Amino acid sequence: MDAAVEETRIRPATDSPQRAERLLGIDHLRGVVIILMALDHVRDFFDADALRFSPTDLTHTYPALFLTRFVTHSCAPTFALLAGISAFLHGTRLKGRAPLAGFLLTRGLWLILLDAFVVSPVWTLQFGKIELGTLWAIGCGMIALSALIILPTQAVLAIGALILAAHDLLDNIHASAFENNGPFWSLLHEPGPLPFGVSGSVLYPALPWIGVVSLGYGFGPLFLADAQRRERILTLLGLAALVLFVILRGSNLYGDPRPWSEQPTPTMTALSFLNVSKYPPSLLYALVTLGPAFILLPALERLGGVAGRVLADFGQTPLFFYVLHLYAALGAAAALESARGFSMREVAAFAASKAPPENFGVGLLGAYVAWIAIVAALYPLCRWFARVKRRRRDWWLSYL
Repeated sequence: MDAAVEETRIRPATDSPQRAERLLGIDHLRGVVIILMALDHVRDFFDADALRFSPTDLTHTYPALFLTRFVTHSCAPTFALLAGISAFLHGTRLKGRAPLAGFLLTRGLWLILLDAFVVSPVWTLQFGKIELGTLWAIGCGMIALSALIILPTQAVLAIGALILAAHDLLDNIHASAFENNGPFWSLLHEPGPLPFGVSGSVLYPALPWIGVVSLGYGFGPLFLADAQRRERILTLLGLAALVLFVILRGSNLYGDPRPWSEQPTPTMTALSFLNVSKYPPSLLYALVTLGPAFILLPALERLGGVAGRVLADFGQTPLFFYVLHLYAALGAAAALESARGFSMREVAAFAASKAPPENFGVGLLGAYVAWIAIVAALYPLCRWFARVKRRRRDWWLSYL
């Protein structure tokens, strides 16, 4: 979640020993998406509708809930993209590819372990049950990238683009076709149970996310170019992604297993058009989420003042914030429901049955209030840790 590395200072595209200043646009964008990600997670804990139905289920959802979820769709792909970009930038500071490969391998394994043993208990409400999500996906991307970096950067870019463009061709292959080996297919492309009878499930199959991380690495050289050229190319990339999304989505020919359709009202029809698949992330999902990220990067690079400092502090401590906010949200929600007379065992039962009582949670508006409060409460810690990371260069800090 720390986007693999700190791109604290990078070499310019010349052989000069002078180093370029930190690319704050990357920190700012990471800060934006980490805050949006917190909204999605806090909603899961405070809005009981998160237990009753999916916010993208058009038979139950409503516009405010759907759009809250849709906006936060951008978080995981943007983190994965920035992981690849930052890996390339970090590599410019190292002598040869071997040190970078070693770092990416160990960093990826570390993220997977965190997801399995630190993050999973938050979502499963029990120890020993594993749910492989965002950190698993980015960790797999880093591990794959540790091998791919032996190739030219353009080749890694091509591999990433090919994976994103073509993996939807695998949608009709299901784990059941592999019988006892089906869980291994779940690790790669279809959500499902874990191999070897391990308790838990795969929420983020790895293959598409490897594509996004590889794509980011392939775009890395662009961030050594001058700012004007970088802004022009990123803007064109973002607009092209959104135009391609509209064309492919409008045709319903390819790019997502869930075609859009006319609904009872124009508003719901528009939501159907936007209702793309995240598990695994389809080509259309990648286009509609990464397009805005490309467009935002240049604008956020120019952002200054208080907003810029706040986003930079969050953006430089994403993994730190990620773990903290999950436990803070879980603790706050547990305290609220305990005050209402519900035990954690009852809460777990509500989650399993998807049938919480009417007085459970605080609704979507209450979730927004809780989100703002939790982000504000954790900001001083993130600001402190960002200063520690800027002041010190201990190797272990890059793993936090």
